Amino acid sequence: MLNAAVMLLVLIQGALVSNTGSAEGCGNSWPLCHGKFIPQYTFETAIEYSHRFVTSIAAVLIFATALGALKLYRHRREMRIYVPIMIAFLFLQAGLGAAAVMWPQSDEVKALHFGISLIAFASTVLVAAMMYDIDSWDKLRDHPVTARLRWVVWGLTAYTYIVVYLGAYVRHTNSMLACTDWPLCNGSVFPGFSGPVGIAFSHRVSAAVLVIGMIALLRWTHGLREYRPDLYWGSILAVFFVIAQAIGGGIVVLTKVDTFATMSHSIIVSLFFGTMTYLSVHVLPRPEDARLMTPASVEQRSPIPAGSAAGSTGD
Repeated sequence: MLNAAVMLLVLIQGALVSNTGSAEGCGNSWPLCHGKFIPQYTFETAIEYSHRFVTSIAAVLIFATALGALKLYRHRREMRIYVPIMIAFLFLQAGLGAAAVMWPQSDEVKALHFGISLIAFASTVLVAAMMYDIDSWDKLRDHPVTARLRWVVWGLTAYTYIVVYLGAYVRHTNSMLACTDWPLCNGSVFPGFSGPVGIAFSHRVSAAVLVIGMIALLRWTHGLREYRPDLYWGSILAVFFVIAQAIGGGIVVLTKVDTFATMSHSIIVSLFFGTMTYLSVHVLPRPEDARLMTPASVEQRSPIPAGSAAGSTGD
């Protein structure tokens, strides 16, 4: 859990670097800052260099967690997948950060950096969740869900990533105040999709669709609450985060891009995506190796009864 918390801090600091215009706080020098291990203090330098420092701490924690996870849970095929992803996206995140410092990049690539950081954070969440759930809610996955529900959860998770990317693109194109009010855009219900206004409005529309989709998912998993409380409570948490995210986006606009508001928005978005990745894993049945390691009762191995509330609602 500490590993996930530190990765969340890294992600938040990265957003702070972008929101305060501190990306060039260390010039084009990396990993040093202005060619020095201890640079001269400026506000932008302090933000950029502290981000690099915390990232290095996160790297140490990730490698320590990876070693421990593979030693204790190597029998779980999923853990053998999550750990390499966690390490790979740590390096990819750091590489994109270094490239952003040393070479000019387009707004599209800058926005992708936040998305990569989000996957790096989500992978640490999955590792921590498996360690925590392996003898509890992880066993609930032996109750199968319909293929339709599985694809809906995966689709919403992928769509979440697109919405997050659009939000990062809004920030990097300086379109956050293209719509000066909220929930309307410059007093209009439909301002069009051209220019900076179109970028900001596209993000709003996509976020609204996401909120509707998550509420529909919660209604679906409500029927599964007796047999799959992991999906039900995960959906409740996801709906809370997605609504808070939408409101937070409005606060960012109404406060004229206040730093605290933008940081809060980044935190909520990250926690929401982490929750969605958890749900994406839990709609999958446990691998056979996991079921063999922990003997399951007959009830755990049996599918959800077709005549139950879960069966009638889940398809």
